Amino acid sequence: MTRYLISFNDGAMDHIPDEEMADVGKASHAVVQEAVDAGVWVFGTGLQRQRASVVATDGTVTDGPFPETKEVIGGFVVLDVPSREDALKWAAKIAAGCRCAQEVRELMADPETDEMLRQADRRG
Repeated sequence: MTRYLISFNDGAMDHIPDEEMADVGKASHAVVQEAVDAGVWVFGTGLQRQRASVVATDGTVTDGPFPETKEVIGGFVVLDVPSREDALKWAAKIAAGCRCAQEVRELMADPETDEMLRQADRRG
């Protein structure tokens, strides 16, 4: 199976009136439960609205995002599915639940890291 990042931009849900957010939360959680039940859920969450800190290779910390940054991630889901078509179907469900468009990107496979995680799980 392949992992996909499904994400939306910060502010993408700003069009939703406050009084409808509880319904959006229920719809979104229903999709999460469906993904968990289907065995494809890896992880997902919304991100707090705050300025990010950018840490350079030398350890220097600066505030971000920078003014030229037009979009930052507002939330994301990682799913492990058989194909891009499956990822797109899940993204459509997430978009309907969250009432905002979703971006779908395939994550690069890293067998070495996957093996490290399996070994850590075995050590438990």
